[in-house]
Amino acid sequence: MGGGGYHCAMDTVSELNHWMMTEGRRSGDPNRIVAHFCSTLIDSGVPLWRVNIGQRFANPLLIAWGIVWTPGGSETYDVPHMQMLTQDYIGSSFEYILQHQRPLHKSLRNLDPQKDHSSYLDFAEAGGTDYYATLLDYGDGSQHGCTFATQTENGFTSHHLAMIEAAKPGLSSALEPITMRKSSLSLLRTYLGDGPSEAVWKGTIRRGERTTLDAVVMFTDLRGFTALSDSAAEEEVFDALNGYFDVVVQSVTEHGGDILKFIGDGVLSIFPIQGSADRKSQCRQAALAAKRVLTGLAELNAVRIAAASSPLGIGIGLNTGQVSYGNIGSPGRLDFTVLGRAVNLASRIEGLTKTTGDRALATRTVAEEAPELFASRGHHNVRGLSDPVEVFALIEAPPTG
Repeated sequence: MGGGGYHCAMDTVSELNHWMMTEGRRSGDPNRIVAHFCSTLIDSGVPLWRVNIGQRFANPLLIAWGIVWTPGGSETYDVPHMQMLTQDYIGSSFEYILQHQRPLHKSLRNLDPQKDHSSYLDFAEAGGTDYYATLLDYGDGSQHGCTFATQTENGFTSHHLAMIEAAKPGLSSALEPITMRKSSLSLLRTYLGDGPSEAVWKGTIRRGERTTLDAVVMFTDLRGFTALSDSAAEEEVFDALNGYFDVVVQSVTEHGGDILKFIGDGVLSIFPIQGSADRKSQCRQAALAAKRVLTGLAELNAVRIAAASSPLGIGIGLNTGQVSYGNIGSPGRLDFTVLGRAVNLASRIEGLTKTTGDRALATRTVAEEAPELFASRGHHNVRGLSDPVEVFALIEAPPTG
């Protein structure tokens, strides 16, 4: 590229930075931002084929998110913490630039399958010829990464790389607020669940405010946890809790429910009922989720027994009714909580599993909507209620016929 052409291209990059810091930043659309970034660089002579913009998260479950752009379009992805311990990350360009604090420019020709990271081999097999990775610096001091690959015969020139580097401030400016918002919202979802997190994010649940809805309530409690805590090592206790929580959360979310709160070794979940026509479906989904919890716990216990660990027991209570959730506390410190008679009864029904010997019990309001999944266990006294309550055991064996 001649001197005049290079300076013209750099002028275009300056205009790109301005767009990123103004319209791009205000758009809040990461796909649009990255697409505009890539297309502008291509028009300026940078031969881009594949671009990956990786953004680090402040989240105990997800460590990063990102966007992969190709001329055919773009897609976003999430990276869980566990993936950072795999060969996907170890030895990758992202690890290199974060560890060495400098860009990486690497030819994709004549690679060594025994030494080069699998991602380089994959790019080369797909026709890639040259590769560049560099850091993005955000205002909070965090660092993120972006990679660029080309299929051109001569690869990236020093002018191409200079234009990429010159365009980074605008890209960082446009993506940083998006990453901060995604990070904050993901934290809320992690600790509050989908529905409440959206309400808190929008500022609709302040101190003293509450949201009320009809729902199927499922309360799950781990059996023998106190004894386990007293007798087992701390690491084993945490492993047991995490395994149990994994089973419950996966089962509930797979059946359309929402985890509202962890209460010690208990889990409070709801399956919102949107209207009378939705009641039967949600009661059935809650029952199926409970069945999946029991199946998942059996699978977990098989692993624990094989590792010479004691199996875990569980109790589940199901009920329907109104629940209210909101923030309570002092002006300087709030706690998210869930209240309502339906919640209290679900918890007490769960406690009756110790009396009936069943692992999952439901009230009539749930069982009558999915009668093939339940069997009556008669009427029982429930603390706080003057009249006995009929409870129904979840039939664990699959129905015949």
